[in-house]
Amino acid sequence: MKGGGAVNNNSNSTMPPVKKRWSWLVIAVLILVLLSMLVPLAFLYGVHKGYASEQRSTGSSRKDATLDTSSIRGGLSARVDGLLKDLGPTLPKDFGRTSIKKTENKTTGFAAPTQVLKPPPKKHIDVKSAEGTKTIQVVGENEKMCEVKFGSYCLWRRQHREKMKDFIVKKMKDQLYVARAYYPSIAKMPKLDHFSQEMKQNIQEFERILSESSSDPELPPQVEKKLLKMETTITKAKAATVDCNNVDKKLRQLVDLTEDEANFHMKQSAFLYQLAVQTTPKSLHCLSMRLTVEYFKTSPVDADQSDSLTNPELHHYVLFSNNVLPSSVVINSTVMHAKASGKQVFHVLTDKQSYFSMKMWFFTNSYKDATVQVLNIEDLNLQEGGHDRTHLAMPQELRVSFLSSSESRTEYISVFSDWHYALPKIFPTLKKIVVLDDDIVVQRDLSDLWSLDMGGKVIGALEFCAVKLGAIKSYLGNEKYDANSCTWMSGLNIIDLGQWRQRDITRSYQSLVKQRLSDTTTLGATMLTFQGLLVALDDTWVLSGLGHNYGISNEAINKAAVLHFNGNMKPWLELGISNYKSHWRKFLNNDNHFLTDCNVNP
Repeated sequence: MKGGGAVNNNSNSTMPPVKKRWSWLVIAVLILVLLSMLVPLAFLYGVHKGYASEQRSTGSSRKDATLDTSSIRGGLSARVDGLLKDLGPTLPKDFGRTSIKKTENKTTGFAAPTQVLKPPPKKHIDVKSAEGTKTIQVVGENEKMCEVKFGSYCLWRRQHREKMKDFIVKKMKDQLYVARAYYPSIAKMPKLDHFSQEMKQNIQEFERILSESSSDPELPPQVEKKLLKMETTITKAKAATVDCNNVDKKLRQLVDLTEDEANFHMKQSAFLYQLAVQTTPKSLHCLSMRLTVEYFKTSPVDADQSDSLTNPELHHYVLFSNNVLPSSVVINSTVMHAKASGKQVFHVLTDKQSYFSMKMWFFTNSYKDATVQVLNIEDLNLQEGGHDRTHLAMPQELRVSFLSSSESRTEYISVFSDWHYALPKIFPTLKKIVVLDDDIVVQRDLSDLWSLDMGGKVIGALEFCAVKLGAIKSYLGNEKYDANSCTWMSGLNIIDLGQWRQRDITRSYQSLVKQRLSDTTTLGATMLTFQGLLVALDDTWVLSGLGHNYGISNEAINKAAVLHFNGNMKPWLELGISNYKSHWRKFLNNDNHFLTDCNVNP
């Protein structure tokens, strides 16, 4: 009993101290929990207070700057205007993306650029206009690069750029640009929900208006009220306590997206331009189809012209073409200026698709006393050395671009196709021929070419010294050549077929082609084949560039015996240079019922 009592007494004596320890432990835990909550709150309150005061002071100073009347009416503050200038299209492609990535990796704002990026210098180029007067065109480096990349598209775009009254449209775009930059930061602030909704509505309204309007006359009524409303919204956004780094980052993103969009539209426009100049117009396609149908309806029979076609004493012209209208202009202009049209014999070589329309056209149209023969190249037996010529292309025109530290330019060189090297076999009885391209117009009698002393050379052509062989060395491979020699062009060429056969020019060309199977085969092989075998014609014989050069004077055009429309802007296309079209159009027979039915009006 004593033992049990002793134990009972001990337990009763120790119970109060245990309860006391637990109570103090609970109190200590509660105090720690309280402190853990109060200390961060106090810290955050102090930081927030300091941050808010700093932002308020910054916002007030910005507000003072934006409340200036002239600044509000201008639509952009000086800070944003300067930033937009620094972030203009002269920035490198990856500038916006790099800056954005750097911003995302930093907790503090990034420093403003210390160096102002200036636009590239512009060069003044003196050019003679088509009217013979001297004009000055201002061409920047961007335009030069555009011409090198896209060729005559850039010239055409510069010439046909419309002057629109779009002051208000530009102002709306500027305001929309700034509003988009501020909106993401405003939308994240719960206290400004009403203002962010108002801002969103204004942005959507501007986007809708600008999607339907590209110039001031197309804008809806009361647009000035919308401008004032947007100006007020932008002023409020600038005065809000937003993080300038976020706005800056958004501006850079917009610049990057705008630049990408501009590049996309530039490439798309250039593609559509190339499509327009390389595709047969609807009217010319209609003309070809109507002539083909008429040919099979009437089945015309050619008169016997065998004596004229093989007589080497007559003046024989060879024309490669699959286009009826240009071929007709070439022949008509040549015959109209010939002193003796009865001595003129024209051999038109075409493909199977255009053969029947060509036959019908030249059967129903006469050209004084001249003789016209149409040959289907696919019906001729031109297989030589296992090389099938029935699938080869028409005469080619190549665009050669030069870009260096001192100059950048684009030139168009027309060269022989593989078909030209079959001429000795196609015309075995002829001694001399004149080869014409279908994009020329003859303005003078060409009979003097037949009395030209060629001195044992093979071909007579116009030298094109704007492009030397050294400038196209990538086209010539490792063959030996004189880098200072001028290139030459097709268009108007007189050929001594006797010398051609004697020197076996065709085999020389084929051996060069087999060595260089690439896209540059034709240009390089042609220049190397006739190296040292060319007679340079006088400059007054041919004037080239009427298919891409806007700066040719009327005086130069009137002096030339032959006008060569080399380039993309052919005179029978809607995109052709209007100042030169009249020299080509006057040799059309506009009274022809086929032209009227197909609405052919170049």
